[in-house]
Amino acid sequence: MDTLRFAGDADDDLYSGFNTVHPALDTRHLEADQGFQEAVRTSYGRRPPTQSRAPATAARLTSGAVPRLGTQGAGVPLHSSLGLVGGSGSSDGLRRPMTSMRGTGYTSHGSVFDPLHQANKGPAPPLISKTEESPEEKIKSLERRVMGLIEESCMAASRNEIGLALDRAKEASSKERSLIRQREQAGLSDGHNLDLTFSVLFNLANQYAANDMYTEALNTYQVITKDRMFNNSGRLRVNMGNIHYKMGQYNKAIKFYRMALDQYSEACTSFEYIMQEEANFKTGLDLVTAYYALGDKERMKKGFLRLLECQLDIDDDEKYTASSDDTQANLILEVIRNDPLRKMERQMKQEAERSILTAAKLISPVIENSFSDGYNWCVDAIKNSQYVDLANDLEINKAVMYLRQKNFKDAVETLKMFEKKETKVASTAATNLSFLYILQNEIDLADKYALMARDSNGYNDSALVNLGNCCFKREDFEKAREHYVAALEIDASCVEALYNLGLTNKKLGNYEEALESLLKMHAIVRNYPAVVYQIAHLYQLLCDNDQASEWYLQLLGLVPTDPHIHQRLGQIFDSEGDKQQAYQYYFDSYRYFPSNLEVIDWLGSYFIEHQVAEKAISYFERAALMQPDEAKWHLMVAACHRRSGNYQQALQTYKQINRRFPENVECLKLLIRLSSDLGLKEATEYAQELKKVERVQEQRESRAASGSRPGSRRSSSRASRSGSAASGHEEPGALTPKSPGTRASSRSARSIPGSALSGGRATHSSYVDPLGPLQERPKTSLRRKQDDDDFADEELGDDLLPE
Repeated sequence: MDTLRFAGDADDDLYSGFNTVHPALDTRHLEADQGFQEAVRTSYGRRPPTQSRAPATAARLTSGAVPRLGTQGAGVPLHSSLGLVGGSGSSDGLRRPMTSMRGTGYTSHGSVFDPLHQANKGPAPPLISKTEESPEEKIKSLERRVMGLIEESCMAASRNEIGLALDRAKEASSKERSLIRQREQAGLSDGHNLDLTFSVLFNLANQYAANDMYTEALNTYQVITKDRMFNNSGRLRVNMGNIHYKMGQYNKAIKFYRMALDQYSEACTSFEYIMQEEANFKTGLDLVTAYYALGDKERMKKGFLRLLECQLDIDDDEKYTASSDDTQANLILEVIRNDPLRKMERQMKQEAERSILTAAKLISPVIENSFSDGYNWCVDAIKNSQYVDLANDLEINKAVMYLRQKNFKDAVETLKMFEKKETKVASTAATNLSFLYILQNEIDLADKYALMARDSNGYNDSALVNLGNCCFKREDFEKAREHYVAALEIDASCVEALYNLGLTNKKLGNYEEALESLLKMHAIVRNYPAVVYQIAHLYQLLCDNDQASEWYLQLLGLVPTDPHIHQRLGQIFDSEGDKQQAYQYYFDSYRYFPSNLEVIDWLGSYFIEHQVAEKAISYFERAALMQPDEAKWHLMVAACHRRSGNYQQALQTYKQINRRFPENVECLKLLIRLSSDLGLKEATEYAQELKKVERVQEQRESRAASGSRPGSRRSSSRASRSGSAASGHEEPGALTPKSPGTRASSRSARSIPGSALSGGRATHSSYVDPLGPLQERPKTSLRRKQDDDDFADEELGDDLLPE
């Protein structure tokens, strides 16, 4: 207890001892220390010495000649920035360093600061100059340059820049010859890169052929085929045969094709050896393909049977099905059901099924007298193998083959065989049956089988698309829209549902929603003309002419000869007042399809407005040939002659019109005026005829007025007949509404004073829009089972996408 101290003791100072410092570090009396002040005055502002030998002043201070100055404690000398003042403080003969730490590198001799001890290493060695490349390195560098040129040539060819591709191929060939010379000079000929030489020559020959330089291409191919160092070069004889075929040299083409077939015999031998030693599905498919190329029916059958004998060596699907109440086992199954090993097994199974079905579809049309018998042989062979499940898929493919041959009866009979089979196959067959009945416009049967397909498989999006198509045919657009939305909920990338949903919203007037669906499809299926057209037309309906013209121009890049697209662009530029640009597109439309009366009418009106009536004559004469019973076209021709100053020709044309249409009042009036201007006596005769015609018309009008009184039986029928005769009619069967900004086709008639067409509307042509009615129809899904979820979707009458 005596040793304990408490914080409350008054006599104890808790902070005592902290002010005690070493006398050398005590600065309280430095101001009164004369020695220190003298040292400060003489060394202030000087830097410590950097020489290895101390200066004279420092030497004198350290040699003991200077007496000891003031001290701050007994026996403690004073330090300055130059070292020790007073040299008797060390007994070992070494002077103290300028600091108390010898490790800093300073000594009392004033040596240079060198904490890393690098002073004795000497200067840095000179830089090593880069040595020249060895011959091997030069050759490898040149090989890389040649390969780069080949890649550039191939990329240019893929962009259809065939001229640039040929230039790069020629440059690569020149570099490769230089490479061979360098190898010979360096004595490295044994390391000749044959693959590089083959690539250079093969690419050069291809680019020659792409540029229609057939002679040069054949010469290059001959260089390859005659060199025995190139393996499998005989296959290039197919390319040589193709070139001879393009040149019209069919005998030589047949010769090269036969020479190429000789290569398949060797290939068959190799494939047979592989199938004997280690059979696999890919080699089996190649073997069947080689037999097919040789046209050997019996060997095709044997090769197909060999393919069916290949073992898959994977676990059954039942292994991954939970069949017990063991929670732990079910959790393990849930984990391994989608692990990498299971995915690899699925991939192997799909590869096996694809190989078998591809081989069956390849040989079925040729191994028997008819493709039906060939399919039956393949189906029986599959049923007798371990791949029994593929027989149903091949039967469905048989129905699709019937459909491609326009044999709807046999296709329907084949598909009806699956109605009572397992659920998945029945759903697929019912989907295809629904598609066939839609093609035959039997909507009730199509709806029946579409419902059957949906009930068999609730996740069959194609069945929902067909249901929507049936509702679309019945013009029940709201119901059709619901089915398309349901199909998209199952498969968001179903392009048929997206396209048909866009058309349905367009019919309902929901242009923004239709545009959204079609833009989504455009993101999935790029540059599909029907989709691009619908997007452009929707922008036109939304009065966004800038976007509409941009999409129409993009469509012209896909179908540059479509006259309707040129006409649409002409309408857009005409509505914006750009007559010159509109004329260019209308003229291109007329050039590709010179029978569109709307385009003919616009072009004739354009020249009349620009006071070039003589150029409009040819257009109106063509219209008169197309509609000879329409007096307006003949009057337009006569009016053009009159406006161009050819009065005699105009008079003759009016006389011909009068003989053909004697009751045309407008023609008689113009004949009277023109005859009077020319001073002809015939004017009086035409005036008398005009009075007779007017009198007859007045009598008709009076009878029509009396017949149109209330209670008259003939009033309604006459009114309807007169209305139908006076008004124009829309394009027959066209589902595409007219775009905003479309001018009336009678503008040309109103522009000519005295014309019989003033205020009238020209009759539309019978021209059917190639992207109008056809594209307005919804797509119908056709499911053709290939893999688990592989099917082909086809438009009404046409495939949706090329495979």
